[in-house]
Amino acid sequence: MLAARTLQPRSVDALRDIVLCEPDMIARGNGRAYGDSAVNTAATIDMRRFNRMLAFDPATGQLVAEAGVLLGDIIAAFLPRGWFPMVTPGTKFVTLGGAIAADVHGKNHHKDGSFRACVDWIDVMGLDGDIRRCTPNDPTPLFDHTLGGMGLTGIILRAALRLRPVQSAWMRQTTIPAPNLKAAMAAFETAQDATYSVAWIDCLPTGSHLGRSLVMLAEHATPSDLSPDQKLDPFQINPKRKLSVPLDFPAFCLNRLTVRAFNALYYRAGAQKSGEQLVDWDSYFYPLDAILGWNRIYGSKGFVQFQCVLPLNRADSGLSALLNAIAKAGSPSFLSVLKRFGPQNSAFSFPMEGYTLALDFAVTPQTLALLDRLDQITLDHGGRFYLAKDSRMTADTLRASDRRVGDFTAHRDSLGLQSRFKSAQSERLAL
Repeated sequence: MLAARTLQPRSVDALRDIVLCEPDMIARGNGRAYGDSAVNTAATIDMRRFNRMLAFDPATGQLVAEAGVLLGDIIAAFLPRGWFPMVTPGTKFVTLGGAIAADVHGKNHHKDGSFRACVDWIDVMGLDGDIRRCTPNDPTPLFDHTLGGMGLTGIILRAALRLRPVQSAWMRQTTIPAPNLKAAMAAFETAQDATYSVAWIDCLPTGSHLGRSLVMLAEHATPSDLSPDQKLDPFQINPKRKLSVPLDFPAFCLNRLTVRAFNALYYRAGAQKSGEQLVDWDSYFYPLDAILGWNRIYGSKGFVQFQCVLPLNRADSGLSALLNAIAKAGSPSFLSVLKRFGPQNSAFSFPMEGYTLALDFAVTPQTLALLDRLDQITLDHGGRFYLAKDSRMTADTLRASDRRVGDFTAHRDSLGLQSRFKSAQSERLAL
């Protein structure tokens, strides 16, 4: 557990004083990264005081907001007015600055790309305390390296992003049971025109049931999809009672047998709901946000997440190898997600065209050994890793997976950023 000295500036001037005086630092949003990417023991700058929405253009859907604004706050303010984030990760409790730093992706990457696709400009404070506005068309790599750069190019202060017009708070969801990985991938490929697609995937079966999944497609519902009562107020959904995990589960609760039983029941229940149904936006995009303290399911030692992306032409064999290794190790992944990525050309962001697999494991010596094996399988199939989910990768593994690391570190070096903007993760990965 890293103990960090946390600073919480309340103004741009106070932030500038920190930047000019501190020997090294990293900015932090709402602390939703899974590893050490937003921790610096010397100075971690909490940006949540910069939480104002500054301007909105209803003609274009462009919102200008400070970096500490939560995605959930944007939804609360603008969904009743008919607007929704164009790209959103699996939790709404991330800040705008964090979403930019990780260049987050959602269930619509195959169609709309990552977060960078909706960002028009970013204001970044550099080492000299000056604020530079960067855009996708800038001749310098500052914009490209800030999106996905994990806060290592400067302090993100504010940004302009475009929201998506929607006609209701409801989603038209189609569930497709897939008995194995091949069927799941076929469902994704057939559904390339769907706005959103994601799959829950069972990592324990082998043989003909390897990778059985529930593929969930969705579109924003229009008034014609709603019941007469829903049409009266299409942006109103009934508030749901939040569940809470009150204590850390004992280690024996999460094992191969219990997860296998849960996954079998979950798949059967999902298969019974196959076809189209209407669900609210919160249930489709953020199911885990409804369970407070869900991480306590993994026990007092916590959990580690692994997320990789494999190129399209090697995804089938790579995913099969990953799933077989997990099943053989007997290390159950309670929350496993498969998504299809579309093409993306960017300086340092995670996505590439192919398939991404995200896995959660309870921390055990066996798990850590398995993760090393999963790293190697990913490298063998030309894949790479998501820094926002990483907490234990080595610098050699990162460089073997991503040739762009050299350009990123050279850019940081040219601006003198290497010794000032740094995190525990950047030091571990020699970024």
